[in-house]
Amino acid sequence: MADEQVTRAVDFLYEVGLMKRYKRTGWLVAGVPDPESIADHSHRTAVTAAVIAALEGADPERAAFLALFHDTQETRLTDIPYVGKRYLKAAPNTEVTANQVEGLPEVVAAMVNDAVGEYEATESIEARCAKDADKLECLVQAVEYQKQGNSHTQAWIDTSLASLRTASAKRLAEEALTRDPLAWVHQARTQKPPL
Repeated sequence: MADEQVTRAVDFLYEVGLMKRYKRTGWLVAGVPDPESIADHSHRTAVTAAVIAALEGADPERAAFLALFHDTQETRLTDIPYVGKRYLKAAPNTEVTANQVEGLPEVVAAMVNDAVGEYEATESIEARCAKDADKLECLVQAVEYQKQGNSHTQAWIDTSLASLRTASAKRLAEEALTRDPLAWVHQARTQKPPL
């Protein structure tokens, strides 16, 4: 691997680090005072994609991997809120990704380009699970913010719910809408600890 490729790989890692600092702007529009970062969203989206894929009989590892890279373009585009997208025409995510990985070692560039391309095409079951995970994670986050007192997240719940395609994601969403986000904590407190 050439020195320039090593430098580009490190630069890519620093660039992806921006996802930890960039806040999800839709939540700012909704009045959430300290919203999640893009990285926060991407992490739970990857976990959610694995869960949905397992339930759907797909490859959980592949679905999680696709979800992990689904918003990496936002290091360059930022997280444009839905209302802003009505006025802006951003480059396709595959084009942004191709530019992001230019100069990386070929095997790394191909890995990232392939993941984003598969996710955007939504032809594989894993990509459909990852897409649903993106929407389901948004719904779950909106429910959490709602339970914390934000009354402006219902539109995110409604649009996310309407976007779900897999039976498993729809079922999980239905349950998330009826379940208190901290119910698991109360149950865990009363469980016997493992021996």
